[in-house]
Amino acid sequence: MSAIPANLRYADSHEWILDNGDGTVTIGVTDHAQQSLGDVVFVELPEVGASLAKGDEFGVVESVKAASDLYAPVSGEVVAVNKSLEDAPESINESPYEDAWIMKLRLEDASELEDLLDADAYQAIAAAEE
Repeated sequence: MSAIPANLRYADSHEWILDNGDGTVTIGVTDHAQQSLGDVVFVELPEVGASLAKGDEFGVVESVKAASDLYAPVSGEVVAVNKSLEDAPESINESPYEDAWIMKLRLEDASELEDLLDADAYQAIAAAEE
């Protein structure tokens, strides 16, 4: 398993969250998730302007062998989506933590970030699934 970035927070549903420091977060799927899925062939993105509550389904990642729902790890408003994933969904396999972010949210409640997993806690969940 590749290194799990320590600067990110994680949801047990395999999304990563980067606190951008300006009241927004960037969200994507973890390397562990993309490895479990296999070759990603389609990504359903949320709508900009959509309001999401923590735990809401916001999209789907489909691979040649499975489809996986995506869940909002925190509450907020979608302020940007990564349109490049529509034409290049495979970037989730190639660069899950850099190029393949899925959306950016304006946080509704920053304290929700404290409920997320750190890298070590997420590593334990990912290792238990292997």
